[in-house]
Amino acid sequence: METTSSAVAQAPAAEDGEPVSSARRTVDGYLRAPFPWYGLDEAFTGQRWLMQVGLAADGAVEHGSVGHGDEPSVRSEYTAGTDQETKEKFAVVVTVAANPVRRSADGTGLLEATSVSSAAWLAGVGLLSFTWPGQMDHSLRDDWLDQQTETAWVLADDLEGEDWSTLSLPVDGVPTPFHYRESEFGWVLAGTTRAGVHVGAYGRGMSAYGLGFAVVKDITAYDA
Repeated sequence: METTSSAVAQAPAAEDGEPVSSARRTVDGYLRAPFPWYGLDEAFTGQRWLMQVGLAADGAVEHGSVGHGDEPSVRSEYTAGTDQETKEKFAVVVTVAANPVRRSADGTGLLEATSVSSAAWLAGVGLLSFTWPGQMDHSLRDDWLDQQTETAWVLADDLEGEDWSTLSLPVDGVPTPFHYRESEFGWVLAGTTRAGVHVGAYGRGMSAYGLGFAVVKDITAYDA
């Protein structure tokens, strides 16, 4: 899926490596989207916050993410199973417009189709954007992230593979199958809705098994 902003950019970093505050994000891009946004359903009563939208080559809004729970920071010393695991509990929901192969607005080329794999890849790389192995030098993180991004794409391109299991979760109140996988850094899932969009999600410290998804009735209600 060719876009002008990648999943890694969904959590923009400042010069000191910390994510940019949600106060510096804007709802404008979300309002331009011709498709509905998804988030956690009303059963989730915690904090909700905006992240960033992704644009297709022709400038159209093609995907974006909204966060729930604690705004995660990049973890350079994250180790599964430690007390640190419980300090940040979050789930990010990625909405991807379900588009076929189509001609760009200026007629000069074709835009790639989007699929459940697109949502799985964006979710997988989104999780990576908040993580890198402990003891790794800052100078090596870009190489590690490039390698893991490629791995996330390979995994997303093989949703029927052994790395994925099936998880049924409610979407707008209807049980819906999702592709699901866990890693030492968190979990990732992806599926398709009846509203013409694909939904991906990733998180840490918050179990995916108890989540439900629903159309966001008012995107401006998310902290901007």
